[in-house]
Amino acid sequence: MASSYKSFKELSNQEGEGKDYQIRICSREKGVVILAPHGGKIEPMTSEIAEAIAGEDYSFYSFEGLKAEGNHVLHIESHLFDEPQALKLVENADIVLTVHGQLDRKDEFIMVGGLHISLRSEIKRRLEEAGFQTRPPSEGLQGIDPENICNRGRLKNGAQLEVSRKVRDSLRADRERLQAFADAVRKAIQRFKKRSF
Repeated sequence: MASSYKSFKELSNQEGEGKDYQIRICSREKGVVILAPHGGKIEPMTSEIAEAIAGEDYSFYSFEGLKAEGNHVLHIESHLFDEPQALKLVENADIVLTVHGQLDRKDEFIMVGGLHISLRSEIKRRLEEAGFQTRPPSEGLQGIDPENICNRGRLKNGAQLEVSRKVRDSLRADRERLQAFADAVRKAIQRFKKRSF
């Protein structure tokens, strides 16, 4: 999805906070941040998935579309996403994970991208163990741009999940499955946190 706006400043000059969009932040453990930069009605269910992964202990951020329609205009591409509170939250984090929505309604799959190869592999393994299908990220969805918000943490690498619409719809309908998804990702993060950086 191409950006209508090339920066947060450009977006905020045209769109109203509280009317067109909102930002939700819960700052907990500073070492781990889970973000939904295209939450609310921009990429439905990504906020809920990110919040479930964050749980009660990891920091959470969501930029959410609130419009009755046309929320796609609020989609700032990940390598351009520069909302100041998000940047501040991630800059000192060792682990940054972003949750995105992929458009496929026919197939259930998750694409795991980002520059943090070890974390990506662990997330992929844990999701597959929990019964979810993964596939390699397609062109443009690899999350390997150094400016991608997932790669702007302290270690300059991170991970991103592209969750197909069919998976997101199933997670909306089945809260137990949503929790299983979140638990799988959390296990990957927890295991990785035990390793030395």
